[in-house]
Amino acid sequence: MSTASEHAGQAALSICEALLLAMNDRGLLPEHEIVGVLRDAAATHENAVGTELEIESHRAVAELINAIIAGGNSVRRP
Repeated sequence: MSTASEHAGQAALSICEALLLAMNDRGLLPEHEIVGVLRDAAATHENAVGTELEIESHRAVAELINAIIAGGNSVRRP
């Protein structure tokens, strides 16, 4: 069952994705910079420290961000 926290995370992801798409569409950020932002975010989670449970959570977030990069979801590609 979904929790309020999961809903907040999904909403944040959708908002961020929409912002990245809008910035690319308007020429504010080129694709390589958007991918760079996503890679930086993934690296932050890949290098996070904490308890085993916290590290597992961070790695799951990094995997999700890397899947977004691989899928091209945040950049409209011709």
